[in-house]
Amino acid sequence: MSNRAELAAQFLGQTDWKDAARGPLAGDASNRRYERLQDLATGNTAILMDAPTERGEDVVPFVQITAHLRAVGLSAPQIIAQDTANGFLLLEDLGDALFARAVVQNPACEVMLYEAAVDVLVSLQRDPPPPGLTVYDAAAMSKAATLGHDWYGHGLTGGKATENSAALVDIMTPLLRSIEDDFQVIALRDYHAENLIWLNQRAGNKRVGLLDYQDAQICHPAYDLASLLEDARRDVPADLARVMIDRFIHATGADSCEFHRAYALTGVQRNLRILGIFARLSLHFGKPQYVDLIPRTWAHLMQGLSHPALNKLRDQVLNDLPPPTPENLTILKEKCASIPTL
Repeated sequence: MSNRAELAAQFLGQTDWKDAARGPLAGDASNRRYERLQDLATGNTAILMDAPTERGEDVVPFVQITAHLRAVGLSAPQIIAQDTANGFLLLEDLGDALFARAVVQNPACEVMLYEAAVDVLVSLQRDPPPPGLTVYDAAAMSKAATLGHDWYGHGLTGGKATENSAALVDIMTPLLRSIEDDFQVIALRDYHAENLIWLNQRAGNKRVGLLDYQDAQICHPAYDLASLLEDARRDVPADLARVMIDRFIHATGADSCEFHRAYALTGVQRNLRILGIFARLSLHFGKPQYVDLIPRTWAHLMQGLSHPALNKLRDQVLNDLPPPTPENLTILKEKCASIPTL
């Protein structure tokens, strides 16, 4: 038995779930693992999160953000038991009705689900963010955007993109600083259809179950909306995205012109970062399936860069990064797990 398995058994042994049946759940791109536990006597279920501290995971932010989300009336999972020192949480099981899955099973519910998801974001604007959250400021966002150069660009060209990365930061930082006064709300930072669960038996905003928000920071209100509507894993119809942006603007009273500029800019930053993350997952971590998500991410990037306020940024990106042609995607896959570090 591995050390993690022993620690998990010890953790569960101190709870009412020590004799539960255990089965694996699909994980995410992190080092975290999940299991569904079932009490064979009652049929009740719970979720075990295993976040190995020796691999850089820390469940404390998840615990803190969970407390905030539940305090403001949203459906983050209840924490049943915790061992923060060793990286274990026992969570309420919110079920399997992921938005991405629900839309496939019943396409007619898509508009309703996205309206509910947008309304949750609107509600998050009404309460101050929890104390202690860092600001995902212009400098940090610009640096994070260079992941696209560091991994996607490097994977295709083989060269280090130090000068290009610096040029990107020089252009992007003042653009982000121009909207930094509005960095006053909590951004969950991974708000999309595979991290939202439909809880039909609940009412109002509680119908949206929330997952994977441990990286939350303070940012612009447009950030999570771009995360939702510029989904790297599924196509959100363009007309639906436009209606949802308008819904958010109307509900929050934001200036439409300024909000659209901020939405485009934060979306571009996210998608440059995601390009790098997906390339790194293949090149470094040996997960080539993430390369298949790059064309959609690139399309979102190009859409954001089409905003007239971002012309200079668009020119820089197109100068620096090759498009994800079939040939280039093949290159990334052929280099899978071949780059231990930059």
